Amino acid sequence: MQDNILRVAAYARVSTDKDDQTNSLVSQRKYFTDYIRQRKGWKLSGVYYDEGVSGTQTKKRAGFNQMVGDALSGEFDLILTKEVCRFARNTVDALNYTRKLKEAGIGVVFTIDNIDTRDSDGELRLTIMASIAQEESRKTSERVKWGQKRRMEQGVVFGRDMLGYTVKDGILSINEEEVPVVRAIFHKYTNEGKGTHIIARELIVEGMRPKRISLWSNTVILRVLRNEKYVGDLCQKKTYTPNYLTHEKKYNRGAEEKVYIRNHHEPIIDRELWDRTQEELARRSPTVDRKTKHSNRYWCSGKIHCGECGCRFVSRTKKLVSGTYKAWRCYQAANHGLLKMDADGKEIGCNNHSVNEKALLACMKYCIGLICRNQKELQKEILSRVGEICDVEQNVFDADKVLEKIDSVEGKKRKAFDAMLEGILTREELKKQSEWYDKELERLKNLLTENKQKSGQYSRREDRISDLEKVLAEIFAFGEENEMLYREVLERIDIYGESEKGCNRLVIWLKSLSFGIYLKIKSTGKGKEYHTDILETEFVDRFP
Repeated sequence: MQDNILRVAAYARVSTDKDDQTNSLVSQRKYFTDYIRQRKGWKLSGVYYDEGVSGTQTKKRAGFNQMVGDALSGEFDLILTKEVCRFARNTVDALNYTRKLKEAGIGVVFTIDNIDTRDSDGELRLTIMASIAQEESRKTSERVKWGQKRRMEQGVVFGRDMLGYTVKDGILSINEEEVPVVRAIFHKYTNEGKGTHIIARELIVEGMRPKRISLWSNTVILRVLRNEKYVGDLCQKKTYTPNYLTHEKKYNRGAEEKVYIRNHHEPIIDRELWDRTQEELARRSPTVDRKTKHSNRYWCSGKIHCGECGCRFVSRTKKLVSGTYKAWRCYQAANHGLLKMDADGKEIGCNNHSVNEKALLACMKYCIGLICRNQKELQKEILSRVGEICDVEQNVFDADKVLEKIDSVEGKKRKAFDAMLEGILTREELKKQSEWYDKELERLKNLLTENKQKSGQYSRREDRISDLEKVLAEIFAFGEENEMLYREVLERIDIYGESEKGCNRLVIWLKSLSFGIYLKIKSTGKGKEYHTDILETEFVDRFP
């Protein structure tokens, strides 16, 4: 404050941007301008305001945050606002900000509530008024939620446009251009038995990409398949706001009652297809217990796909006299047999053949070996690099230099004492300097201790390299039993029908490679005599 002039700013807020409230904002700004100019020795520094935002939280109130920042920077000395509810409807925010401002010498005056935070009882009165304002916000929130639920029960739609429908004035209307896309998704999933990843890829290839969908994915497909609006039903309150102060939404998993209206609007798919789709979703989506038991149970679970119909392969295990027979088979073939027409004239089943688990393991071993032909050279290069790193590590830390540094710091500390005795330094200056020297000595001694501990882990450089050499040998063994390695490097396997009797054709896609490996194989023998021969090999471009 200069020349006894009190620099004063004002804050105004309305919680909505409707016309009548906008007029209120204009009135508030005029009120403060006149109020400040009528006070002798007061100078208007600015009027800060927010419109169309709630007072229960401050993070989205740009005007409020700018005002606080300017106040703490010394731009003005006092803040005016009409009521506590204009400043904040959250008691905690009201107290925190007024305390922070008061510590910086900035007072807050609530003109209508007659509260001045500079007064001795200002905070007590503010606490009471802020609590009342917060309770009013809670009641308002409850009234709004009650009103919305009554409108939902009357069939008014709260939401935005979606694939296949537009929403205007609370009414759902079909978007005829997008209807074929919705029906194609349900048909491919339920009638053709295709997976969500396959459906997403096919929609991209077929050019079926509405404006509202930026990119097809399995998540988008599942969202469509589970949306009851496509069968003509309406379910609302799928999300709710548990805290009226934060306004953060959460998925409603039973916390509040949902509003479900059957046959609410014109459907895109019929009820029979919808019911079959939900049954299929439930069948393909295991329960929590089954997920825990079977998720990623095998090294290739969920990664084997049928190249003929697009379905996934499922595991099939049989107990024979000679041992356990484990193979993978197309889901369509396993459930419906060979390709044929059902009673409705639709294709079901698949002609693709099963593949023995041992054959797949042999193919994985072959492919990884094909990529890493020069295993010994690669091992040698890795060990050489590690040796260089060990040498660098040993050279990085020089214990002798650290000890020299410690002696130097201790010498400077002694000289500081001599300077104090000679009157060059005061006791306070000596204290600060000594504290700095003590921290530096502690840091240097900790370095010595840490290096000694690290050195104890490997007494000799050769020990570290020897241990790594054993690990590399295990990794490069590429044995058929190394399923952990296969699980990590495998992206997917596409299996196609037989080109000739007894031969399987497949393409293996390994992670991070820009190509796939096509294999034509033939397996013979049983049990321990089982053997897989690689007849043809070819590199193919990555699938689109």
